[in-house]
Amino acid sequence: MSQQVKDFFSTYSEFVEKVTSQPSLNTEALKRSIDEIESSSNIKIPRLLTAALGLGSESGEFVEIVKKMILQGKPPSEENIFHMKRELGDIMWYWTTACASLGLDPYEVISENQKKLEARYGEQFEVQRSEVRKEGDL
Repeated sequence: MSQQVKDFFSTYSEFVEKVTSQPSLNTEALKRSIDEIESSSNIKIPRLLTAALGLGSESGEFVEIVKKMILQGKPPSEENIFHMKRELGDIMWYWTTACASLGLDPYEVISENQKKLEARYGEQFEVQRSEVRKEGDL
């Protein structure tokens, strides 16, 4: 690796550290952040972390199968569809864990999502409404 590349990565690493939050860099700051959240809310941090990490990893496993089918020639066989079904079940498990960690009723989460999408799209999807959203439309 050239010295120029090494210098670039060194400079960039210093920049990354400057723009990273203290709880991301320091265990004591992380503990304080967790304590603050737990003392000021009903959020169950261990379950929330489990849910967040699980949703990311299980979604990635699902995406990997789709990627291989669409881009790499993996067949849309019963075996691969069953594999996706299993991953979707894992996603659902972690999604439910996320709801529980936040004290949310899963039915209300689904209902809120439907209301949000109905307000955004009405009766039919339109690209314009997807790309240009009203203020407050998350």
